[in-house]
Amino acid sequence: MASTTSSQPQQINVADLDLQQLSDVRRQLEEELNHLTNSFAQLKQAQAKFKSCIENVGEVKPQNKGTTILVPLTNSLYVPGHLSDAENVIVDVGTGYYVKKSRAQATKYYETKVEYIRTNLDTLQETIQKKQENMNYLINVMQAKLQQPQAQPSKA
Repeated sequence: MASTTSSQPQQINVADLDLQQLSDVRRQLEEELNHLTNSFAQLKQAQAKFKSCIENVGEVKPQNKGTTILVPLTNSLYVPGHLSDAENVIVDVGTGYYVKKSRAQATKYYETKVEYIRTNLDTLQETIQKKQENMNYLINVMQAKLQQPQAQPSKA
């Protein structure tokens, strides 16, 4: 029975902590906020990449068949090529795997990715807001504790 209670995180009233402990909690909250904010930015970049892929798939049209295009080899290296199949595209599905899909399938695939990331961004945004509220409360408690010693000697 002791093992079930020890797995539960204990809630501690931050007002009961001394300034050193409050400072440690603040540092930990700052690290968590930095990590979450970085993750949020990375997800935004991934979402923008998938939205760009949707636009790129939209540019592949049957009337462009046989035209000369620039084919990306890397993010900054493009080589000339000819569009031989305007109905299908190659989709990077991750970890070096590519799949041939129709334009409609590719668009749906990327739209699904964008939506999935959007839901993760919403969840992450809520978490960041809660952490920010915790940080603000913690700062208020620290300021109150810093003002307490100043108020006590004036009464004595």
